[in-house]
Amino acid sequence: MSALEPRISETTAAPPPQGGILGPAYRTLSIGIISVIFLIAFEATAVGTAMPVAARELDGIGLYAFGFSAYFTTSLFAMVLSGQWADRQGPLRPLTVGIGAFAAGLVCSGTAQLMGVFVVGRAVQGFGGGLVIVALYVVISRAYEERLRPAIMAAFAASWVVPSIVGPLAAGTVTEHLGWRWVFLGIPALVVIPLMVALPAIRRAASGPVETAGGPPPFDRRRIRLALGISLGAGLLQYAAQDLRWLSLLPGIAGAALLVPAVLGLLPRGTYRARRGLPSVVLLRGVAAGAFIGAESFVPLMLVTQRGLSPTWAGFSLALGGVTWALGSWVQSQGRTAPYRERLMVTGMVMVAVAIAAAPAVLVEAVPVWTLALAWAVGSLGMGLVIGSTSVLLLKLSAPTEAGANSAALQISDALANVVLLAAGGAAFAALGGGAVGAGHAATAGAGASHPAAFLVVFLPMACVALVGAWVATRLDPVPEKAGAAAV
Repeated sequence: MSALEPRISETTAAPPPQGGILGPAYRTLSIGIISVIFLIAFEATAVGTAMPVAARELDGIGLYAFGFSAYFTTSLFAMVLSGQWADRQGPLRPLTVGIGAFAAGLVCSGTAQLMGVFVVGRAVQGFGGGLVIVALYVVISRAYEERLRPAIMAAFAASWVVPSIVGPLAAGTVTEHLGWRWVFLGIPALVVIPLMVALPAIRRAASGPVETAGGPPPFDRRRIRLALGISLGAGLLQYAAQDLRWLSLLPGIAGAALLVPAVLGLLPRGTYRARRGLPSVVLLRGVAAGAFIGAESFVPLMLVTQRGLSPTWAGFSLALGGVTWALGSWVQSQGRTAPYRERLMVTGMVMVAVAIAAAPAVLVEAVPVWTLALAWAVGSLGMGLVIGSTSVLLLKLSAPTEAGANSAALQISDALANVVLLAAGGAAFAALGGGAVGAGHAATAGAGASHPAAFLVVFLPMACVALVGAWVATRLDPVPEKAGAAAV
C-alpha cells in the first residue's frame, strides 16, 4: 500500500435495500431511536442556553462547570452498566430505565433552590443519558447491517439540526419570559414520544441477549467496580479542581488513585499510547469531544457576560453549528468518501482546533459576535466528520458479543474527557476570577471586561488538545503503513 492510497479500507457493499434505513424493514425502528436522539439534542441545546441564567440566579457561577461535568461524571458509571446489561439481557431495559432517569434529573434541576441541588439533578440526568446512549449503540449493532450504519449515524447527527436552531430560541424565550426553570421542567414531556415509538420497535428488532453456545456470560463485577471507581474518582477530581485550596490536594490525590486504574481497566489496552486500530478510535473520540464540549460550554457564558447578549442570542449563536455538524456526518456516511475516512478525520480535527482558538476573539469589542457563529460552524463541521466516523469504525472493529463493552468504552472516553477537561477549564476559569464574571452583568457589555483571561485559559488549551487529536486521527488504521506495503 503506498502512502498516497487511502489508509483505512472499507468494504463497499451493494446499494442498500429500497428505502435504506427508512425502508419497510427499518422505518419504525429508525424513527423511534432518532426520536430519542432528538430528545437528547433538544435538551443539550436548551439547557446550554439556560445555564448562565440558572447559575447566576442560584448564586453558582463559581460552580458553573459542575453543571455540565456532573452529567458526564455519573454517565461514566452508567455507560459500563448499560454495556454489561445490554450484552446480557438486550438493550430494551437499560434504554427504558435511562429515559426515566433522564427525565427525573431534569425535574430535580428545574425545581432546585440551591446550586448544589441543581448539580445533583444534572448528575441523575447524566446517569440516564449514559444508559441510553450505549443501549442505542447496541441496538444499531444488532438491528442494522454494517453498510447501513453510516447512514443511521448520519441520521443521528441530522436529528440535532432542528434542536440546534429551535432549541436556543425556544429556551431563550422561555428563560426571559417564564424563567429558566421551565426549560428543564418542560423537556420531560417529550419523553412520551420516544417511549411510544422506539420501545416496541426495539423489542421486535433487538431485544434479548446475543445467542451464543454457552449462553450470555454473567455480569463482569470487576468492570462494574471499575466503573464506580472511575465515577467517584472523576467527582473527587472535579471537587479538588473547583476548591482551589491546599486541602483540596487530598480529594484530588484520592480521585486520581481511583481514576487511573479504573480507566486502564475499562478502555482498550494501549488507548493512552494511541495504539493503532480500536485503541486510537476510542482515544480520538475522547480528545475530540472533550476539547469541543469543554470549549462550547463556556461560549454562552462568555457572550452573556462579556458582550451583553441575551440568553436567546447567546445560545442561538451556536445554532448554525448544528446544521454543519449534520453536514459533516452526512459527508462521512457517503460510500465514495469512506475510503478516505482517515484523511477526513484529520481535517476535521484541524477545523475544530481552529474554531476553538478563534472563539475568544469576540472578547475584543471591535470583533462582531457573528464571527464566533461562523467559527463554531466550521468546528462543528469538523466534529460531524470525526464523531460519526469514530462510531462507524468502533462497530466495524467490534465482534457482536463485544459491541456493548466497546460502545461503553467509546462513550467512557467521550464522557471522561469531558469531565477532566471541564474540571481543568473550570479550575483555570475560577483561578483567574471567573467566579465573579457574571456577578452583576446588567445591561452593559463591559461588566465583565476585567476578566477576559478567565476565558482565554479555557479556549486556548482546548485548541491545543484538538491539535493532538489531529495526530491521533493518523493512527486509526489497524495495519501500519509499512506492514500494509509489505503485504501488497
